[in-house]
Amino acid sequence: MSTQPRSVLGMDEYLAFERAAEDKSEYFDGEVVAMAGVSWAHNVIVANVVGGLWGRLRGSGCAVVPSDLKVHAAGRVFYPDVAVVCGEPVFLDEKRDVLVDPTVLFEVLSESTKNVDRGEKFMRYRTIDSLRDVVLIAQKEPFVEHFRREGPLWQLAEIRGLDGLLTLASIGCELPLAEIYERTA
Repeated sequence: MSTQPRSVLGMDEYLAFERAAEDKSEYFDGEVVAMAGVSWAHNVIVANVVGGLWGRLRGSGCAVVPSDLKVHAAGRVFYPDVAVVCGEPVFLDEKRDVLVDPTVLFEVLSESTKNVDRGEKFMRYRTIDSLRDVVLIAQKEPFVEHFRREGPLWQLAEIRGLDGLLTLASIGCELPLAEIYERTA
C-alpha cells in the first residue's frame, strides 16, 4: 500500500469512488490511499492460505475469501489479504462488498506495508467484535505472528520455521507453515 493520499472523501463518497475504480484503494479517516502491486511470494502465500483454508472449512459454516472483499473497521475500509467469516456474513450495505463481521483476518507483510499492517490496521481490526484472530505473515522467511483474542486481551504466538504449525481454534483449523510458504522461492 502506498502512503500517498489521493483525496479526502466521506465514507459514502469513497465507496462510490472505489466501486467504480479499476485500482484498489483503502480508506483512512477520509483519505483514499492507493494500494501498490504485490510480489510473487505475496500472491503465492495468499493463494496457499486461501486454498488450505478452503479445503479445511468446507461444510463448517465458515467461508474464506481473498483480498478483493473490503472489511470495515472503526470507520476505515481495508482490503485484508485473506478473510474468514463464520455464519451468515454481515455487510455494511446492500452492495455486499464491505464485510463488517470477519472471524479471522490475514495480512501478508512487505517492507512497504508492515508498519501500517502491524500498527494502524491492527489497531482498527481489534475494534471488530466478531474478530477472533489476526495473522501477520512475513514474506521473506517462514515467520507468522498470530494474535488471538482471549476475552478482552489479545495474545501473541510467534511461529517460526517450515516445521511450524498455525493453530486457529476459532475456526477449528491448523495450517502448517510449510504449506503457507510452498513455492514462494
